[in-house]
Amino acid sequence: MLEMEQDQSKMDEEPDRPTWNKQIEFTLAGIGCAVGLGNVWRFPYLCYRSGGGAFLIPYLLMLVVLGIPLLYMELILGQYTRRGPVHALAKACPLLKGVGLATVAISFIMCTYYNVIITWSLYYLFSSFQSPLPWQSCNNTWNMPNCTDKITPNTSEHFTTASQQFFSYKMLVKTEGIEQSGLMRWELFLLLILAWILVYLCIFKGVKSTGKVVYFTALFPYVILLALLINNAQLPGALDGILFFIVPDWAKLLEIEVWVNAAAQIFNSIGIGFGSLMAMSSYNNFNNNILKDTLAISITNSLTSILAGFVIFSAFGYMSHLQNVPISELAVDGPGLVFVVYPQAFATMPVAPLWAVLFFIMLLCLGLDSQFAMVEVMVTSLMDAFGGHLLKFLRRKELLVLVVCSAAFLLGIPHVMQVGIYVFQLMDHYTAIVSIMFLAFFEVLAICGLYGVRRLSANVEEMGGNKPNIFFRVCWMFVAPLLITVILVFTIIQFQPARYEGYVYPPWAQGIGWVIAMASVIWIPLGALHTLWVLPGSFTERLVRSITPYSLDNEKPLVPYLEKRGETIPNLAVISSYDTLPDKTNIQTNL
Repeated sequence: MLEMEQDQSKMDEEPDRPTWNKQIEFTLAGIGCAVGLGNVWRFPYLCYRSGGGAFLIPYLLMLVVLGIPLLYMELILGQYTRRGPVHALAKACPLLKGVGLATVAISFIMCTYYNVIITWSLYYLFSSFQSPLPWQSCNNTWNMPNCTDKITPNTSEHFTTASQQFFSYKMLVKTEGIEQSGLMRWELFLLLILAWILVYLCIFKGVKSTGKVVYFTALFPYVILLALLINNAQLPGALDGILFFIVPDWAKLLEIEVWVNAAAQIFNSIGIGFGSLMAMSSYNNFNNNILKDTLAISITNSLTSILAGFVIFSAFGYMSHLQNVPISELAVDGPGLVFVVYPQAFATMPVAPLWAVLFFIMLLCLGLDSQFAMVEVMVTSLMDAFGGHLLKFLRRKELLVLVVCSAAFLLGIPHVMQVGIYVFQLMDHYTAIVSIMFLAFFEVLAICGLYGVRRLSANVEEMGGNKPNIFFRVCWMFVAPLLITVILVFTIIQFQPARYEGYVYPPWAQGIGWVIAMASVIWIPLGALHTLWVLPGSFTERLVRSITPYSLDNEKPLVPYLEKRGETIPNLAVISSYDTLPDKTNIQTNL
C-alpha cells in the first residue's frame, strides 16, 4: 500500500501528496532517469572524438566537482519544498522563478522528440526477429548501387554500408533535406503510438506505477550490457578497441574542448537543469537521506557510461579488424553509433538476431526511463499549480497524464514523416545543446547564489541530516558557478549551426531552431519581469523582495507576524509571486 508518511511540518501544506512505496524505488527511478541513451552513444562518441582514454580524466574530475554537488543541490530543494521545479524555484528565488518554468518547457519539448528514439528502437527490435538480419547484406530492394557490406580501404569510390542504408532508406526513407517534407511513414507512426502507450501505462498511476516499472527498466540494461561485453571481448580485434578506450592520448588534455565536452557530458547525462530529478525527489519522505541517493545515482550513471564504453569500443575494435581500417578512421556520428555502427557489428556476430533483439530491448528500457522522468516533470508541475482545478475538470489524475501524453504525441508526428530525421536533429541541437546551458547557468545562480549555500545547508539539517561538509559548500559557492560560466561561454564561442551528416540546414530552418531554443529560455526573463511587476513598493524594495527566498523556512516566522497585525498569510502551496502579500510586509525582517 502506498505510504503516506510525511513530516508533520509539511502536513498542512499538502496532506495528500504521495510518496514512493519504498525509498529504493526513487533511487532506481533516479538511476533510470540519469542513465539513458546518452550513456550508450553520446559518451562513447565524445570519448572517440576526444582521443579515447584522454576523455576519461576530465570526465571523472567533472563528476566529482560538478555532477555530484549539483545533483545533491537539486535533490535537496525538491525534497525540502516537496514541489516540482516551478514552485521549488519560485520559493527559493522569486526573481528567477522563470527557471522552473523553463525546465518544464525544455522537458516537454524534449519528450516530444525523445520518444522518436524509442520508436526507432521498436522498429529495429521487430526487424531483428529474422535471420539473416535485414541490414546484413545489400541484396534488398532499398539498397543503392553504392552499398557494401564491408568497407574497402584505399579507394576513391564512395560506399555506404548496408547498415547505413537500412537506417536511411528503409526505416527513415529520408528526403534530400528539410525543404522536402515527404510522406508519412505509417509504420513509424503506429510505432510512435505504441511507444506513447507504453509510456502512459508505466506512469499513469504516478509514483505508484512508476516505482514498480523501474525495477525492470533500470536493472535489465545492465544484464544486457554485461552479456554484450562478455561476447564482444571474445571477438578478434576487441582488445585493440579497449586499449583505444582506456589509454590516454595525453596531447588531447591540452585541448580546452575536451574539458568542456567532459563537463557538458556530466551535466547532460545526470540531467542537471531538466527538472526531472527535482520533480521525482519531491515525492520523497521529508526525512530521507538525500546524500545516499545522490551518490547512488551519479556514480551509477558514470559507471554505466564507462561500462557502455567498454562494450562499444570492443565492437569498434572488431569492426576495425573486419574493415582493415584504423579505429580512429571508423565512421561514427551521433545517433548513428546506436542505429548504424553497432547493428553493423551484430551482422557478423554468432547468433546475430539474438544479440540484436537483446540490444534493442536494452535501448527501449533506457529510453523509457528517461521518458518517464520528462513527462513526470510536466504532470507534477501542472498538479502543483492547478491540481484542484484540473481534477475538478478531468476528475482523475490519470486523465491529466493522458492529455499530456496525447499532446506530446501530436507534436511528435513530424518526426515520423520522411523529413523526420532533419526535424529531430534540428530540435536536439537547439534544445540539448543551446537551451540547457542557459538553464543550467541560471539555475546555479538562483540556488547557489541567491537562495544561498547557508540555506541549503540548513535545509539538509532540518530534514534530519548532518550539515553538508566543506567540500559541497565550496563546490556550491565557487567551483560550480565558475565551471558553468566557463561552459556557457565556450558553448557560445564554439557554437556551430545544426547539420546532419553533410547536409547544412538553410537559414530559415536555423531560425526555427532558435525559436525552439527560446521557447524554454524566454520564461526566465518573463518570470523576472512578472515578479518585479506584481511586487509592491518602490523598484529597490521590489528588487530586494524578489531575491528574498520565500521558502518553507520563511513561512513559520511570517505566520505569527501577520497574525499579530490581524492578517492571514496567503496560500503558499501555489505561490508564484508576492502579489497577495500585504503591501507593507517586509519579508526581510522575518529571515
